[in-house]
Amino acid sequence: MSPAGAKKPGMIRVWLTGAIMLLAAVVLVARAVNLQVTEAEFLQGQGEARFLRQVAIPTVRGNILDRHGEPLAVSTPVESVWAHPGELLQAAERLAELAALLDTPADDLERRLTQRATREFVWLRRRIHPDLAEQIRDLSIPGVFFQREYRRFYPTGEVTSQVLGFTNVDDVGQEGLELAYNGWLQGEPGAKRVIQDRLGRVVQDVELIRDARPGRDLQLTLDRRLQYLAFRELKAGVLEVEARSGSLVVMDVGSGEILAMVNFPSYNPNASTRAVGEGLRNRALTDVLEPGSVIKPFAVAAAMEAGLAHPQMLVDTSPGTMRVSGHTIRDVRDFGQMTVEELLVKSSNVGVVQLVLSMDARHLWGLYSRFGFGTVTGTGFPGESAGVLRDYERWRKLEQATLSYGYGLSVTPLQLARATAAIADGGRLRQPSFILGTENQVLSVMDPDLARDLVDMLEMATRAGGTGTLAQVPGYRVAGKTGTSRKVGAGGYESRYVSSFSGFAPASRPRLAAVVVIHDPQGERYYGGQVAAPVFGQVMAAALRLFSIPPDDLETLVAAAGDVP
Repeated sequence: MSPAGAKKPGMIRVWLTGAIMLLAAVVLVARAVNLQVTEAEFLQGQGEARFLRQVAIPTVRGNILDRHGEPLAVSTPVESVWAHPGELLQAAERLAELAALLDTPADDLERRLTQRATREFVWLRRRIHPDLAEQIRDLSIPGVFFQREYRRFYPTGEVTSQVLGFTNVDDVGQEGLELAYNGWLQGEPGAKRVIQDRLGRVVQDVELIRDARPGRDLQLTLDRRLQYLAFRELKAGVLEVEARSGSLVVMDVGSGEILAMVNFPSYNPNASTRAVGEGLRNRALTDVLEPGSVIKPFAVAAAMEAGLAHPQMLVDTSPGTMRVSGHTIRDVRDFGQMTVEELLVKSSNVGVVQLVLSMDARHLWGLYSRFGFGTVTGTGFPGESAGVLRDYERWRKLEQATLSYGYGLSVTPLQLARATAAIADGGRLRQPSFILGTENQVLSVMDPDLARDLVDMLEMATRAGGTGTLAQVPGYRVAGKTGTSRKVGAGGYESRYVSSFSGFAPASRPRLAAVVVIHDPQGERYYGGQVAAPVFGQVMAAALRLFSIPPDDLETLVAAAGDVP
């Protein structure tokens, strides 16, 4: 072969190789143009779909404060741990480490993740302790991430738990004022778009979609100091007589503000497992009782209002018993002839029944209704009971009689406190409130002069010879009424009792009203004057001091000081 013939195939190979390289370059350039220009928007979207996420911006729930701005419920930032099941299962050998910190069996954790393998988000543990969060973060396990949330904390614990209620794991109110004012407290979470890396870490904020709106604070009428003192005294009183439960309410006479409301037993809302049943509900609003003799001032007021009685009118209660429709009404002893005022001082059933049976049933029903018995008080508290007051047209004579000393109707402790405060406030019935600054509805339900007469009569009931002497507060004139009622069981009224005291102070110019109710005291002491009145006296003494209310009975104050060695 000639040299020229040998060169020809070589040149063909060179040109062929060059053509292939040129074609490859054209293809690469075309592909680059396609990616960068033609499909850029689609590809960018696909990339963002894998790394661009819309995430919530958590918002803080509003605080609940007492009347002085002291915190009763606050939200603190905490971290919650979550997982991408698919990513985490790829590191299955690390599950045992994670499960140990979460205090859960590794098999259970793996089963839970496997069942949700198609998801991108699974909570592992909500609102964990900061130390635990740091330990989990130090493991650097793929597919495990953290999210900031808020946890509700109640500094006053069981002292305010039944009034405040609590929130669930999503910070939504479930009970009490947390539920009633959830819309006010909750706020609205925000939202933003972010770019995350393959480990789920935010590397760039892209767009703010919606600002977070924090919840608003709620300031209550409660006084935290008085709430503590009231809870302490009520708890001591319940335990001393081995009672089943108790409730106590303190109200401002001139405004209707609820200054303290406590129940025992209670529960700790900060605990991981909360109480159910007995300790959970706010008995002062949800539970009703037949009030017993604490209702007698209202029955006497109805007779006086109808012109059938006055404080010094004589009533013959001999021989201490009275037959009504085949049933016997009894006093603790034969009081003989006594004034209407003394009927309240000695708490005579026979005497008050005589007054009530002398009037039209409609009038007694009308006065009870005006004072709010049989209707809710209007606090807006979830589950508040209206009690029971049957229409007078359905009353029989015996029912009219027993209504005069507290049987045949049911009331809540708050209803009793509201009605008692109305007597103290010159016959003005105020709507109770938990929220500071609320303009409460005020109704005139009794002539002021009649209310003043009742105040004087109730003051005598706490002095020597009355049933409420243990409710006295040195230096102050106290007015009030004891109550003792038997509880109904399957076979009728049993030897189980409700002991109560309802009163106010100072009697010369009433400022504070309170009701104490204790259920099922055991042993020999079960009368309201023995069980509930001492608790009232201790709490009222503390309240008068805390609110700097000047004494109106210096004589007893000096006498009490003289007894101190």
